[in-house]
Amino acid sequence: MLLLLLALWIAGCAQKKQASGEKEFKYLTEQFADLKTVRYQIPGFEELTPKQKELLYYLYQASLSGRDIFWDQNYKHNLTIRRTLEAIITGYKGDRNTEDFKKFMIYTKRVWFSNGIHHHYSNYKFDPGFSKEYFAELVKNSPEGKFPLKDGETAEQLTARLTPIMFDPAIDPVRINLDPKDDLIKTFSGNTYEGLTQKEVEDYHKKITDKNDPEPIWYGLNSKLVKENGKIVEKTWKVGGMYTQAIEKIVYWLEKAVTVAENDGQKRIFEKLIEFYKTGDLKKWNEYNILWLKDVDSRIDAVNGFIESYGDPLGYRAHYEAIVSIKDLEASKRIDAIGKEAQWFEDHSTIADAHKKKDVKGISAKVITVVVESGDASPTTPIGINLPNANWIRQLHGSKSVTLGNIVDAYNQVGLKSGLAEEFYYSKEQVDRLQKYGPIADNLHTDMHEVIGHASGQINPGVGTPNETLKNYSSSIEEARADLVALYFIMDQKLIDIGVLPNFDAAKAEYDKQVTNGLMIQLTRLKLGEDIQQAHMRNRQMIANWVYEKGKPDNVIEKKVRDGKTFFVINDYQKLRELYGQLLKETQRITSEGDFEGAKNLIETYGVKVDQEIHKEVLERYKKLNISPYTGFI
Repeated sequence: MLLLLLALWIAGCAQKKQASGEKEFKYLTEQFADLKTVRYQIPGFEELTPKQKELLYYLYQASLSGRDIFWDQNYKHNLTIRRTLEAIITGYKGDRNTEDFKKFMIYTKRVWFSNGIHHHYSNYKFDPGFSKEYFAELVKNSPEGKFPLKDGETAEQLTARLTPIMFDPAIDPVRINLDPKDDLIKTFSGNTYEGLTQKEVEDYHKKITDKNDPEPIWYGLNSKLVKENGKIVEKTWKVGGMYTQAIEKIVYWLEKAVTVAENDGQKRIFEKLIEFYKTGDLKKWNEYNILWLKDVDSRIDAVNGFIESYGDPLGYRAHYEAIVSIKDLEASKRIDAIGKEAQWFEDHSTIADAHKKKDVKGISAKVITVVVESGDASPTTPIGINLPNANWIRQLHGSKSVTLGNIVDAYNQVGLKSGLAEEFYYSKEQVDRLQKYGPIADNLHTDMHEVIGHASGQINPGVGTPNETLKNYSSSIEEARADLVALYFIMDQKLIDIGVLPNFDAAKAEYDKQVTNGLMIQLTRLKLGEDIQQAHMRNRQMIANWVYEKGKPDNVIEKKVRDGKTFFVINDYQKLRELYGQLLKETQRITSEGDFEGAKNLIETYGVKVDQEIHKEVLERYKKLNISPYTGFI
């Protein structure tokens, strides 16, 4: 049966490109609420050997096996709600053509898209859009045997249990709250802490952290922290521990992958990852990461584990994530050219000399073609990654930077036809420049963000990791730091000299985009009156807002109004570059020194509050374009 499934999967993936004369590949598939789903292609699959395709299949299955871990990490009731909604979809015997049922389907799709009942980006809980009474009717008219009932529970009791969770706006209204005035753990709705306060969590981590360890583990990365009988207990995610059923399946498929690994180095990587999942030992996780980042020969690659901690307001615990990919050999030449010059970029950065790495270690870089993503990477996906996240590993062993080439291409294909540039950019010159160079500039910015951004700089001796020192501002500051490296150097002659930047018009296109997106376009992702909660959005507004305000004496960026529409126009690109360099120096200082108050001041002053008049205008203009601001990939 397994061999049959494998054969069918390979045959399905290996279908040849459509012959000329057939319909063009359709990227955009559906839009609903504030979301759209986009398809992506997998070029290069056909040229792989049967053994490589078999390896992809096993990694594909390992990736999907951890999907429900992420759902449960997001919110403890998510899986029950999802299974209830899916039972209704498959079994409801009533009229499916009513407005109420259409609203139910939109709500279900939103839950699928966000891996739970809280918005994946704003973190606010969804309003179902239909009544509690209609929900009861849906459950009542569906087969009871399909529902996720507790022992002895009836469908009616299930309805009573879920109704307040889904419909009461006062119950767990926001998944992640970053307001410094609040207790960030007591107001946290995620499922990685239970029964604790922020102070208790911070005190616990101070107690268990060995600051003298030169090769520290990432304390708390793979556990849920709970209080039981007055004592704080870590529930580790491993075989035999929390999430064992899902992790056992991941291990099963990884063990299959070991048998068809491309080389001995890759085989050791899979074996070490299996060892980590079986033991939960974070020293094994460090060993796995070092092996993984040093593999530059394999064509097939996979990220699988508890990777990013953006979903934790204090930055300790990571969410499950998996990305399976094929190396794009031709496109990787571009990103590799940047990686080879990493020391030059470090030496010529605007950051203080004391904060520069004197010997940049092994930055490997490549462009990949994504085959499948799961968990925290799906359906909303990063366009670039730089791993591992442990600063000491980056400093001693290097890092691996990856751009998700086919994902970026799908974004660009959809974006070119949206009308967004014509609506929000002031001049035809800007629009033409964006259309001509936008994809090139996007790719280059992502490459530099990952390769020389996250991998740059160093923390002062004796200073803790950013999640320890900068706490709830660590993610925003880190993303800003990496963005600023890319923004500063994209306007540098060095990029033209090494053949990755065609001319400075491409750099200008990226500057135009950063300012307009940071101050205007990204606000389409918020409801009127909301503050910015998401780390990447805070970073983007903070940068754009800071350079706008600091550049006012020289009119570097000018706010213009034409026909009742607001635009932000760059008058001096070189002075803007200087401002980016100044802010880069400050964000690195904050990171290197562990300056919590400095981080708080930057983010709270420039990155959180929204200009309500601008926001209202942006929403009205964006609505006319009939495009959804959030993209998920299928």
